[in-house]
Amino acid sequence: MKIAIIGTRGIPNHYGGFEQLAEHLSVRLYEKGHAVTVYNSHRHPYRESGWRGVQLIHCKDPEAKLGTAGQFIYDLNCLLDARKRKFDVILALGYTSFSLWGRLLPRDSVTVINMDGLEWKRTKYSKPVRRFLRYAEGLAIRYCDRYIADSPAIRDYLKEKYGVDSEYIAYGAELFTGEEEGLLQAFKVEKGDYCMLMARMEPENNIEMIAEGFRDSHSAKKLLIIGNTGNAFGQYLVKKFGGDKRIVFAGAIYDAKKIHALKAFSSLYFHGHSVGGTNPSLLEAMASRALIAAHDNPFNKAILGPDALYFSSHREVSVLVEQIDRDESFREGAPKKETGSDRERMIGNNLEKIREHFNWGKIADQYEQYLLASYRERSVKASEGR
Repeated sequence: MKIAIIGTRGIPNHYGGFEQLAEHLSVRLYEKGHAVTVYNSHRHPYRESGWRGVQLIHCKDPEAKLGTAGQFIYDLNCLLDARKRKFDVILALGYTSFSLWGRLLPRDSVTVINMDGLEWKRTKYSKPVRRFLRYAEGLAIRYCDRYIADSPAIRDYLKEKYGVDSEYIAYGAELFTGEEEGLLQAFKVEKGDYCMLMARMEPENNIEMIAEGFRDSHSAKKLLIIGNTGNAFGQYLVKKFGGDKRIVFAGAIYDAKKIHALKAFSSLYFHGHSVGGTNPSLLEAMASRALIAAHDNPFNKAILGPDALYFSSHREVSVLVEQIDRDESFREGAPKKETGSDRERMIGNNLEKIREHFNWGKIADQYEQYLLASYRERSVKASEGR
C-alpha cells in the first residue's frame, strides 16, 4: 500500500505520544514492504526528506506565530499536499484540528483516524473550546471511513455515542534494561526512598490530589514531581506545595535514561491521568518495572487490571503511601517470600503485558492488518460499483 501518516509534528520523535506512534509505526510498515510517507512540520529539527526508508514531507506550520490557530493551518497544508499524491490509505492521528477540513479529504483514499482520547473533557480548555472539540469529534466520525480507538473505553464510547464500530489498537512500549542507579544522585534521592509522578501540569492528571495526599501522609520519603511547571496551573501547584520539603518539583526531564532510572528505582509511581485512552507514560512505567498507583478510572483499569494500586481521593493517596512504608510485601528490597511479594507479582505481570500485548511489533502488525482490511474493503466496493 501507499500510506500517508498525517496529524503529527513529524518524525523522528521530538514531541510526544502520537509522534512516537508515527515513528515506530512508519518504520515497521516500511519494513513490511509498504511505501510510507509522514508529514512533518517545517519547524521540525530533522530537515531531511527521508528517515529509515520513510519519506518525509515538510509542510508550513505557523503555530509559533499564530498559536493554536496555526495547528489548523498546518493540518490544512498537509491535507492539500496529500490530495495530490493518490495515497491508498491516509492514517490521521487525532482529530482536533484535522477534522475541520474533512470535506477536503481525497475520496479515492481510505481515511482511517485514531480518535485519541476524550479531548473535550480536558478542563485546561475553556468552555467554548471544549464545545468545539466535541463538535470536531462528530466531524471526524462523519468524514472518515474507519476508526481506531486506543482504549476499550474509547471504543465503547464511540459505539454508544455515534453507533460506529472501531478497532481497538493500543500504544506500544519498549522494555527498559540497564538502569543506572548513579543517575539518581542529581535528584538527591536513593533507591526506594521516594515516590514520583510524571505528567503535564493539567488538572485532569490529578497532580494536586496526589500531592495533597502525600503532604497529609506521615511518610519520610520524598515525592518527585516531573513536568514543566511554567503554566498557570504548574505555578499554582508550586505555590501550594512548595513549602513541604518532601515534595520536590524537578521540572521537565527529556533524558530517557534518567526518566527510566527514576521510575525503576522509585518506591511507588503515581499515574494520575483520568482523561484519554492508553497513555504512553503509563506503558513506559510498566516497562520500567515500577510499582504503580493509578487513578481509579476505566482507562487505567483496562491496562493495569489487578496489577496496580488505585486511588480516587487525596485520602486514599495518603493511605497508599503509608501502606507502602509499613507493608513489607510492597517495599523495595524487602525479603522475598516463597511465593513472591505483592510488589514482584504486580511488576512481573505488567512486564508480561508489555511483552505480549503492548510491544511495538504487535502494534504495527495490528495497524497493518486493519489498514489492509480497510483498503481491500474500499477496493471491493469500488469494483462492485463499476
